[in-house]
Formats: sequence, C-alpha cells, structure tokens
Amino acid sequence: MSAEPTGPTSDVPRTDEYEVIHLGGEAAAIVPLDDLRRLKALERAATPEALEEAEAAAAFAALDEWEAAGRPGAVSHEEFMTEILGTDK
Repeated sequence: MSAEPTGPTSDVPRTDEYEVIHLGGEAAAIVPLDDLRRLKALERAATPEALEEAEAAAAFAALDEWEAAGRPGAVSHEEFMTEILGTDK
C-alpha cells in the first residue's frame, strides 16, 4: 500500500484555500488556528527588514487583486477632483 499527495506538497498554506468573509466593509479570511499561530510566531521571530518586505509584498498582492477585480470603487481623476474640491475643474 502506498500513499501519494493529492494536493499541494508545500507546508505553506495557499491563501486561496481560505474562506473570505466581509465584515463592516473589510474583507477577512477564516483560517485554521494552527495557521494563525504559525503566522504570529513567524511575525515575532522576523527581523524588522523581513516584516517591512512582507508588508510591501502584501500591499502589492492587494493591488494585484484589486486590478484583477476591475478596480472596483476607482474613479477618474476628474471625478476625484470634483469630489475633493467640490467643483468641475
């Protein structure tokens, strides 16, 4: 008898495996507690430089997801200026 993996072989969980919910205008992922504990332990052990790199990577990932979703909520420059300045110019 032998066993072979049926999914990803990496021990690192993929984010698309988590359920995403929306609460108060924010998106949240439902993750197993073991994954959350691992993330917190990694964060505590990481250098400030590693944390900065991870935060930048997360920001770029969020931007990529926003662009892939068709930039929901984005407005043109003219619409933005009208909203901010209260004028059409």
